[in-house]
Amino acid sequence: MTETAGKLSFQVIAHRTDAHGSVARCKHAELSLDTDLAGRLDAFNPAELLLAALSACMIKSIERVTPILKFQWRGVEVRVHGVRQDVPPRLESIDYEILVDSDESEQRLALLHDNVRKFGTVFNTVAPGTRLSGVLRRADGRRADG
Repeated sequence: MTETAGKLSFQVIAHRTDAHGSVARCKHAELSLDTDLAGRLDAFNPAELLLAALSACMIKSIERVTPILKFQWRGVEVRVHGVRQDVPPRLESIDYEILVDSDESEQRLALLHDNVRKFGTVFNTVAPGTRLSGVLRRADGRRADG
């Protein structure tokens, strides 16, 4: 991540290691990629990487806004499910569930969900081209507005 003319920019470099996979690198991190036509169980394929990026975006949004909102929480889990259509190949829908371990009110949970939807970079990149819907709930199973 760098700043160019006041804007953040990101760079990832990926290269093929062999017919079974590839590696992506950025900063000091490395990630194995499933680019094998037969698939691999030990690496993320491109669609799974997109879903992981969306999940990370939601968690990072929560990390960013909770101090501003003075929102008290202990943890979060994001579950994402994408459905692929064949022609043209694309994710036609993505459903998510954000489980927040918190004693905050339902109104505050709804406010947190609104912030996740409004201020997530990956969320706002994916949303215009894909049916993206989900809920934010208390981790104990009680649903918040969303």
